[in-house]
Amino acid sequence: MFKGSVRVLVPALAATCLMAGMAQAETWRTWAIHPEGYPNVVALESFAENVSAGTEGRIEPQVYANGVLGSQPDAIEQVRAGAIAVGNFNMGPMGEIVPATNVLSLPFIFRDIDQMHTAMDGEIGQRFSDALSEQGLVALSWMDSGSRSFYNTKRAIKTPADMEGLKFRVMNNDLYVQMVDQLGGNATPMAYGEVYQSLKTGVIDGAENNYPSFESSNHYEVAKYYSVTNHLIIPECICVSSRVWDKVSDADKEIVTQAALDAAEMQRELWAKESDKARQDVIDAGVSVNEVTDPKAFQDAMQPVYAQFIQANPDLESLITDIQAVE
Repeated sequence: MFKGSVRVLVPALAATCLMAGMAQAETWRTWAIHPEGYPNVVALESFAENVSAGTEGRIEPQVYANGVLGSQPDAIEQVRAGAIAVGNFNMGPMGEIVPATNVLSLPFIFRDIDQMHTAMDGEIGQRFSDALSEQGLVALSWMDSGSRSFYNTKRAIKTPADMEGLKFRVMNNDLYVQMVDQLGGNATPMAYGEVYQSLKTGVIDGAENNYPSFESSNHYEVAKYYSVTNHLIIPECICVSSRVWDKVSDADKEIVTQAALDAAEMQRELWAKESDKARQDVIDAGVSVNEVTDPKAFQDAMQPVYAQFIQANPDLESLITDIQAVE
């Protein structure tokens, strides 16, 4: 397995090209925050292999996992500058650079993962791609990051009333703080690494995340109630630097784009399997999982969040409406 160092793909092909007097391959450093074996990294490695083979060694992506090239904010800036060629970025932290992507962090903006796929694979996704390209990022395809739900140490959450008085850790974003507050809980922004101990000691009562993260973080050991609300479904992209992309021939752009689309399809399939497995694992470990049967009650509670967001970003109201209209 690749251990975070440079991985040279299709070396025999590259060597053949050099011996034939062809130009040396262009190396594309490719950033990923996730560890080896994670669906996103497996898909990126497939992307790299397909690009190398498809371009006959003219482009050689090299995947760096585990965030060894920096944090996501750092990596985004490096891709914009062309120092890193490709990044697998979650849209959650992208809002400071591309304000339109804050729409994707609105609670319940997507009804389910299938609707997110339909939206992002079509005209809606192209609109986000256009916004990203204005800031030096070309989105080639869209990946999953799952759907996030609430879990806690106290009780099953079936209606917003069940959240009353519970303290939930959220990511450091005002939208997520407003979301929990409107549902009757108490939002506590906190570093991810502090959540386990805080759950164990009662500093917080719960948090929210997807099944694979709930399992891999070991939060399931102390939070025995997982309530499926699917309140956040935030896509990720395979994004290439505009500075790099502008130098690529039209023929190679087609090859790279198709490799990215294939990688996204692979990642989605792997993610779905990983999510199903993690769900069963935590149930086997004694976690009580319940499906929220009336998500509309949670969605209706978000009206003040949307109203405040639209008031601050009136130019994004039509984008919100169009996403919600996607079948």
